[in-house]
Amino acid sequence: MPPHRRSLLPALALGAALTLTAAAAPQAAAEPDEEMLGHSLGLFAGNPEARRAAVEAIRASGREDMIPALIQARRFLTTVPGIEEALIELTGHEGADSWHEWMLWQEANPQIMPFEGFEIFKAALFMRIDPNFAFFLQPDVAHEIRLEEIVWGGVVKDGIPALTNPVLIAAAEADYLGAEELVFGVKINGDARAYPLRIMDWHEMFNDVVGGVPVSLAYCTLCGSGILFETTVEGRDAPFVFGSSGFLYRSNKLMYDQETHSLWNQFTGRPVVGPLTGSGIELKTRPVAITSWQAWRAANPETSVLSLETGHTRDYSPGAPYGAYFSSPDLMFPALVRQDDLQAKDYVFALRSSGTEKAWPLTRFAGGQVINDQAGILHIVLLGDEATRTVRAYRRDGQTFTRGESLAELRSEAGTWQVTEEALVGPGGERLARLPGHVAYWFAWAGYLGEEGEVAAQ
Repeated sequence: MPPHRRSLLPALALGAALTLTAAAAPQAAAEPDEEMLGHSLGLFAGNPEARRAAVEAIRASGREDMIPALIQARRFLTTVPGIEEALIELTGHEGADSWHEWMLWQEANPQIMPFEGFEIFKAALFMRIDPNFAFFLQPDVAHEIRLEEIVWGGVVKDGIPALTNPVLIAAAEADYLGAEELVFGVKINGDARAYPLRIMDWHEMFNDVVGGVPVSLAYCTLCGSGILFETTVEGRDAPFVFGSSGFLYRSNKLMYDQETHSLWNQFTGRPVVGPLTGSGIELKTRPVAITSWQAWRAANPETSVLSLETGHTRDYSPGAPYGAYFSSPDLMFPALVRQDDLQAKDYVFALRSSGTEKAWPLTRFAGGQVINDQAGILHIVLLGDEATRTVRAYRRDGQTFTRGESLAELRSEAGTWQVTEEALVGPGGERLARLPGHVAYWFAWAGYLGEEGEVAAQ
């Protein structure tokens, strides 16, 4: 586990260090089940006998709605006897032998609802990790995801600090970057910016204004996706400014907005817990490309780039925080994965604008391929390079394109088209707009968009 995601785990593994009482819990607006709430809080009592008694009381109750509390406790209370046996008895399931596996069982069994007042128990527990988690979890909090599936990601609120209006430097000054290092490339209204992955791995979010447009890059390192969102929403006075909550949902980052402290799904750009839940807000996506620094600078010589002077002390060498995770086939946190055709951490390119969600395996772009395809009613052309995880998508409006003489050109019956960050520019100056999309691990796209989307053949 990367160092910034494990800073508090040793202390929390010691269940005896957590002393939770009903008095520590926030007051609920609805009537909680006080008996079951008391037993749940008792799981983390300072007295070992009290913890064992709480486990036995939950087991003896025979209540399925206590399963989520036991699964929550299973993560931290590794030395308290009886939790595993109680879970087996209440679920009738004997195939899990770890918190990770019990979380997968819980995801697969949405019919198991937690007891009334579970959110009080969860808030009380997480407030012992960081009192600021009270911003996100309160009694009767509005939510459209299962609260029992929200997990702690190993850091406190803003423990992975976002970069807001970060310092940028000219390309010629970025002598810390190697030619083949990867960057997130963004260009809006002629304003080109490069945000190196070696820096963004530590920060996972920037809030910036590019080409006069307020945007945030929400980068979930765990699901391999950096998504560029517009942060201005009609009817709101100011753009949203986002940070990292410290929470995850199905191994996906839950970001939060600083105005309302609602939790947002990083992958969908929608608020899912808190005051904005049900508001209908869904952030608009913008094009972003992962590419090599050399390729980005060659295509955009006027680009600026993040400075190493971020205001934070970090080891910004390539791969420092997540190198082992990126090279492993395993997930760090639990999430069910459909792996019939693709493995959990295979990369895909996700188109996010056609009205029909569609993903292309990144292997389709090996060697720098051009793909003429369709998503819903939209005819598109994609060009990319698997080696650098680079894919760009454009409208093609019925034309068929092939690779030109250079990477900066495509050809059609109409002639030669120039590939730019914002459009394909035809021989007569006509333009075919670029479409928003991003790269992600398969498990994330399949988990959030797979039911409503389409996958291109490998």
